Formats: sequence, structure tokens, C-alpha cells
Amino acid sequence: MSEFRPKKQDKEYGRPVVGSKTEARGKHAGMHISGEVVYLCEVIERIGEQQPDGTITVTFGKLFNRYTTISNKLVGMLMRARKQELLDFEGEMLWQRRDDDKMITLYHVPEKTGTDSDEYWNLKLK
Repeated sequence: MSEFRPKKQDKEYGRPVVGSKTEARGKHAGMHISGEVVYLCEVIERIGEQQPDGTITVTFGKLFNRYTTISNKLVGMLMRARKQELLDFEGEMLWQRRDDDKMITLYHVPEKTGTDSDEYWNLKLK
């Protein structure tokens, strides 16, 4: 039996086999995280202050106090949203109390994507 093994330079290297349950679970997880990032941006939009340039700002302390009742993953979601260039803040990481006065600037709220992966649920049932 010959098993296909991609080489390090191949684009398939480090990725799950197409059509596998692993691939479906990964897609499902990605969609879930994207939904949380969208929700975080919506919370910032709702509680923040509109700036003349169209951005919205909120302090980390105000966001932390409002968002912790929703999720304990706020800092991770902020870092992911910054990586996607949806928002920005000073420093590498934000810490409760120490960084309560640091400003978070939201550039825009991304469009909502689907919240469910049919592939995931169909494969899970098999």
C-alpha cells in the first residue's frame, strides 16, 4: 500500500487530507472563531465612541468589563482581530488593570459569515 506524503515545499504539507473529518473540523473551528471576532467588533461598535475619521474607540477597561460576561477569551480575540487588521491597540498584549486606559481603535466591522459548517455536521454523523 502506497501512502501519499507531501514534501515540505508542497502546498498540501501540514494540511489535513481534503474531504477528511479533520479538514471539516478545522473549517468548523475557523468559522466559529471568525464569528467570535465579528461579535467582538460589534460589541466595540456598540459601546465605543465614533471618531471624526470614522473609526470607533473604546478603552480596554471598558471593553473588558463589558465583554468578560460574554467570553473569557477577550485578549485572544483582540489579537486575532488585530492580525486581521480590523482593529489596533498599543503593545503586544493587554492586561487587566495595568492596561485599562489603553485605547482600542476599531477600523471596521467585518461582514458576518455562515455560522455552521454542513461538511462538519455531515461527517460527524457518519
